[in-house]
Amino acid sequence: VQLQASGGGLVQAGGSLRLSCAAPGGTLESYNIAWFRQAPGKERGWVSCINRADGRTYYKESAKGRFTISRDNAKNTVALQMAYLKPEDTAVYYCAADKRDLCRVVITPDMDLDIRTEEYDSWGRGTLVTVSS
Repeated sequence: VQLQASGGGLVQAGGSLRLSCAAPGGTLESYNIAWFRQAPGKERGWVSCINRADGRTYYKESAKGRFTISRDNAKNTVALQMAYLKPEDTAVYYCAADKRDLCRVVITPDMDLDIRTEEYDSWGRGTLVTVSS
């Protein structure tokens, strides 16, 4: 499925942004959807995921309490609502899709959650989020 991420922009620290992932020609309801981000000079890392099967959501510890992932099946989109943004949230944000029912979440040695980028083979072009201090 082809994905399109949008909604990025420049925001001051403490502000909010709403990212959207769309799939022209596809049905996002058929996929578990994840958001990843890649800061300059860093590897792409996972942020949040929503199950296909039951709508359960998962967050990286750094996003928990500030970001909310949600589906709008009528609009065929998945949103990432981001609040209380910090300069360290500055990155290109990507949405990704996988046909399996559940997000492939693992627990890291430091008891955080994570999903490997290799779990996804459908990616959208990213959208840049810049948070100024």
